[in-house]
Amino acid sequence: MNLSELLSVVHPSSISCNSDPDIISVVEDSNNVVPGSLFVARTGLVSDGHEFISSALHNGASAVVGERPFDRVCEWFGESNVPYIQVDNSTRALSWCASTLRKFPSRNLVMIGVTGTDGKTTTCNIIHSILCAAGIRAGLITTVNAVIGDKTKDTGFHVTTPDAVALQDLLAEMVDTGMTHCVIEVTSHGLVQHRVSACEFDIAVLTNITHEHLDYHGTLESYMNAKSLLFNQVGSTISKPEINKLAVLNYDDKHSYTFLKNKLKTNLVDYGIESQSTVKATNVSMHEGNTCFDVNIGNDCFSIETVFAGKYNISNCLAAIATSYNGLAIDPKYIQEGIASLEFIPGRMEYINAGQDFKAVVDFAHTPNSLRELLVSVRNITTGRIIVVFGSAGLRDVAKRSWMGSISAELADFTVITAEDPRTESLSDIMTEIASGCEKIGGIEGKTFCKISDRADAIRFAVGMAVSGDMVLACGKAHEQSMCFGSIEYPWDDRVAMYSAIAERMGMRADYPPKLPTSDVKN
Repeated sequence: MNLSELLSVVHPSSISCNSDPDIISVVEDSNNVVPGSLFVARTGLVSDGHEFISSALHNGASAVVGERPFDRVCEWFGESNVPYIQVDNSTRALSWCASTLRKFPSRNLVMIGVTGTDGKTTTCNIIHSILCAAGIRAGLITTVNAVIGDKTKDTGFHVTTPDAVALQDLLAEMVDTGMTHCVIEVTSHGLVQHRVSACEFDIAVLTNITHEHLDYHGTLESYMNAKSLLFNQVGSTISKPEINKLAVLNYDDKHSYTFLKNKLKTNLVDYGIESQSTVKATNVSMHEGNTCFDVNIGNDCFSIETVFAGKYNISNCLAAIATSYNGLAIDPKYIQEGIASLEFIPGRMEYINAGQDFKAVVDFAHTPNSLRELLVSVRNITTGRIIVVFGSAGLRDVAKRSWMGSISAELADFTVITAEDPRTESLSDIMTEIASGCEKIGGIEGKTFCKISDRADAIRFAVGMAVSGDMVLACGKAHEQSMCFGSIEYPWDDRVAMYSAIAERMGMRADYPPKLPTSDVKN
């Protein structure tokens, strides 16, 4: 595709020369540049892409997009006649250029975006399962993986929404393989960083908005404004034939519901439990391994059965039902079938069973709200004690650390505080902050909580103290395949660690994950 075709969607403020080279790829990493690449220089949190222009040119870039005026980057061009295109926002240009090169794949798909603090991955999987039950060829992109037909692709170690180029590649592959619908987990970071700017959404779904990512967004209002960008896109993108543009909001999450409702430029359907919402759950019955409820939508009523426990998972189901029934007019029998057939989502209340007489679960709960909801839910299905293992990430929302400690001290019987991606922060200091929250609720170190810096040892300790009927929870890592110390990602899997701890206790072979660099940290 000629450069001029790509530039038709980014509205450049200036172009250094009039050549019109053929572009074969759009990249933001100079190491990935090949002859024919359009290199997009953008300023990130850690580095400035403009400083890598000379490297991109050395590797054969045919054109460069950036935000700085040409006279401020010309030293990196030297004698090169490669065009430099100045734009107001490089990250947005990256997204739209990648989409244009791929011939706007989202325009050939019914695009469903799911955002919120907690429950995004589960809700996406439920919607996808319903679509598949209805015979719809649907793709799925979440923080866990991407599903395209029979293929499943890993979306990375600590990835939220994939980067703009990878995302457009996945959408194009869906179109090429005959998909008609796509369900995407959309994060606040992905919205603010324009990774999804060129995704022309038809339905936007909100699970909830609670305290999280304030290290990045600054305030709760800024965080909610970031989430609202998804709903703005639905209201402003090109209409597709026979598609009902729709916003799906959680009626029970009053603050975010009111905040977003007043900003909507499209149709609204809301959902809730025993509420005045359009889509509501009644007659709720929860037991171990089985949750049942009735769904009321206008004059229609039908029953739902799912293996997913907890009130929060009923909300996730309702969000998927509102999307399917109100947004896509899917028959209730397929909604029932899709929800009932979904038995497992990696890292979401994932049971680890090696024949032990206590329950062991790995879950992604890493926010105050998600930890509280999880502990309340498992209390209803646990006859013994709840023993929970968790930490808090470094260089992230500091305020939640003590808060999560208090929640655990209140709702669990024993808390094991450990590592969770400390990055360049002091792991000892992070654990102390969590412990302070335990102590605020009357927790006593050594009696109701302890600090064990090595996560494998922490899980082993929790498993070792469990007796018949207890529940051991490892929270915060779930499906993730690495843990960050300093700037290095070390291989890690909570599920492997949990299984190995149980196997070791039972005298079976135990293959622990590689040792993490926590031996020098004092508990």
